Amino acid sequence: MGERKVLNKYYPPDFDPSKLPRARRPKNQQIKVRMMLPMSIRCNTCGNYIYKGTKFNSRKEDVIGETYLGIQIFRFYFKCTKCSAELAMKTDPQNSDYVVESGATRNFEPWREQDEVVENEKRKREAEEMGDAMKSLENRTLDSKREMDILAALDEMKSMRSRHATVSVDAMLEALQRTSAAKEKKLEEEDEALIKSIVFHTSKDFVRRIEVEDSEDEEDLSPPSAGDDESVNRTLKRKLSEDFLDKPTDSLTEATSSDILSHF
Repeated sequence: MGERKVLNKYYPPDFDPSKLPRARRPKNQQIKVRMMLPMSIRCNTCGNYIYKGTKFNSRKEDVIGETYLGIQIFRFYFKCTKCSAELAMKTDPQNSDYVVESGATRNFEPWREQDEVVENEKRKREAEEMGDAMKSLENRTLDSKREMDILAALDEMKSMRSRHATVSVDAMLEALQRTSAAKEKKLEEEDEALIKSIVFHTSKDFVRRIEVEDSEDEEDLSPPSAGDDESVNRTLKRKLSEDFLDKPTDSLTEATSSDILSHF
């Protein structure tokens, strides 16, 4: 298949480029270029916001008499997308950026302010170290100390990460199970101690109540021989108190009214 777009041209053997007439162009001729907006701006005429990356046709020209270290500065003219007002901006090779000249205002960009602060601090430091060797030595010492602190922090983070990497999932689960088992055992011991204290106080109250009832029965009854009844009652009370104090829970669960009456 033949080439659709023929880009090559035929030059005869007797072609002489010096005989071609030279087109005279103005010194600062504007060139039409298509570009994208390098920053977000706001039109001063209509207040329309034009965001970064907007494509538009512009006219480019050289800024006469302005260069930076031999680099030519260019100016671009373009129109607002809403009111068609003419806007102008030019290149800023010193900061690798663009500067809005007229017709619009650049939106606030916080990172540019931070960069400016860093740049101002750098310039201030260079001005201080210009003729003061001690200040330069002090700044270098502070920089080395800061770097050592950063390296120490990085080493500590690496060691912590390595220690955490050695711990497996199974070991972590076993540790969690051990801690949970210890907590459950502690709670069970506390519950048992609480139950024992409640049962002990209940048994003491029960023994005290029996003693009170026995004393009331002794006052109501008039036995024929006081000496024998008193010895029997003392023996019965001592036996009941020993049974309840030795095993208060067993006595409470097993002892009934019939058992208590059987002692009489």
